[in-house]
Order: sequence, then structure tokens, then C-alpha cells
Amino acid sequence: MPNTGPLDSSRIPRFAGFATFARLPRIDQVERADVAVVGVPFDSGVSYRPGARFGPAAVREASRLLRPYHPELDVSPFAEKQVVDAGDIAVNPFNIGEAIETLQQEAEALQADGTRLVTVGGDHTIALPLLRAAAKKHGPVALLHFDAHLDTWDTYFGEPYTHGTPFRRASEEGILDTSALSHVGTRGPLYGKRDLEEDRRLGFGIVTSGDVLRRGVAETVDALRQRIGDRPLYVSVDIDVLDPAHAPGTGTPEAGGMTSRELLEILRGLRDLNLVGADVVELAPAYDHAEITAIAASHIAYDLVSLLTLGKGE
Repeated sequence: MPNTGPLDSSRIPRFAGFATFARLPRIDQVERADVAVVGVPFDSGVSYRPGARFGPAAVREASRLLRPYHPELDVSPFAEKQVVDAGDIAVNPFNIGEAIETLQQEAEALQADGTRLVTVGGDHTIALPLLRAAAKKHGPVALLHFDAHLDTWDTYFGEPYTHGTPFRRASEEGILDTSALSHVGTRGPLYGKRDLEEDRRLGFGIVTSGDVLRRGVAETVDALRQRIGDRPLYVSVDIDVLDPAHAPGTGTPEAGGMTSRELLEILRGLRDLNLVGADVVELAPAYDHAEITAIAASHIAYDLVSLLTLGKGE
């Protein structure tokens, strides 16, 4: 049976109709789903600006202009695989622990028949339950984490589950392959040198935003591919990895970030790796201008969907 693709923009204008991701069918409109884009409108774990709960809706709106053929990767992802919009996973905004448990259960259910997820947040707290779900299916996973920040702190205000702690918890729980962990795009001040020492102890390597500038995309990609190998890979993208010029609509912006072009080129360099899942988080549209951040996030999600249709992870 052929895949059901997005609405035909030559018949139905892009600005009309329901706002699913890339105008794809809903999950209830098809018999199967190889890849699902799913939203998690949750931002109760933020430490500064709130508003990422509105990120999934903003990404769907900005994705209306996405087209079905990806020339850089030479793939038509919606023709190669059945890609759907799975809607939003509703989690408790007043109880972080319950929200994490609900999201893990729902992610496991969506992936039970082999569907792979690109999740749109929401704040970075959601990465922990998504990694739990991925590891339950694939075992400890390699992690490629694009972010201005480490997100390996222990607690905020004594709380262990926040948007700044998911990868500390994931490492402690043994759901990460500690031989293949990388932060990319980090920059800005830290609380102290100990932050870096503890991050290194957890097994992370760091490619800073400055490293990407000095080394270039090709060398960065080569180093990441060598570190990842053929391990099951999860990619987590905090939109604040981009410079505020490219992503003003986020909760914790830091000057000196990567360009959207650099990020997309690095992602495209991951072609044919064993990608098993991904997320794009921390878009807070109330701080956005002319959909700059939402457009970037929608293209990142599109590239991640394209990589999932090309990769080894089945």
C-alpha cells in the first residue's frame, strides 16, 4: 500500500486546513506509521522564561511551507516511509514526576509496533522519559546533544527533575552508552569549573560553538561519527544551540551560538547512522519574531524525519 503524504499545496493553499506537521496525515488517518512527529506541550521544568508549552503548535504552523523532497539528502521522506503527525501527548503541568511517567508510557506505546519518534517540546525535561523509552527498546543509547548548556546539573532548588538535569539522571540510570556521548554547541558562563569536571565524569565529550567555528562542519561531523559508530543513536536538539539571532524564541538564550546553516549541515552529516529517535525542544514562541525560531525548529524536525527514513534504525 502506498504511503499517504502531505496535502497537495497546488490544490489546497498552504495557509488553509488543519495545522499538522508538514501538512501530513494524522495518525488516526492511516493504518500504520513508520515515523511519527509528536508534540509534548510541557514547560514546568524551566528555570527562567516559561512558554515552551506552546512550542509544538508553533512548529506545526511554521512547517506549512516544508516541501516533500529533501535535495541535500536526496530523499522524499514522506514517500519513503509513512510519516504522520501523532498529535500531542497530554501530561500533567502541575506534577513533573507524573508528567515524566506519563510521557514515558505514551512514548513506549507509540513505539511498540516499530514507529520511531521525532518529538517536539516542550522543555528539555522531556528528554529523560524519551531516553528511557528508547533504551527500553534498544538498550543503552548513544546521545548527541545539541545545546548551549550541558544539562547535566544535579538539581535546581533541590529538585532532581528539571530542564537542566535530564542527562545527569539518564547517565545515573544507565540508559546511556557512556562511550558515545557528546554535547555540541555549548557556550556561555557556568557556575564553576566543577560543572565541566562532573560532566566529563558522566562520560560526555564537548564540541563547543567555538569549536564548530574553528574546525568547520566537515571535521565536526567526522569526529561525531567516529564517536557514535553504529550504536543506537538518540539526537536531542535544544533550539538554544542556535545563536539568538537565529533563535530568539527560547527560554535561556546565550550569545555566540551556531547558525541554523551549521546545525542543519551537521545533522545532514549523520546520514546512515543508527538513529532511533530524536527531539527538538525549548521553543518559546512568545519571545519569537516573525516565526524565526519556529521556522528553524520545523526545518530541524524535517531533517530529523528525513534522517530516520534513511538510517539503519528499524
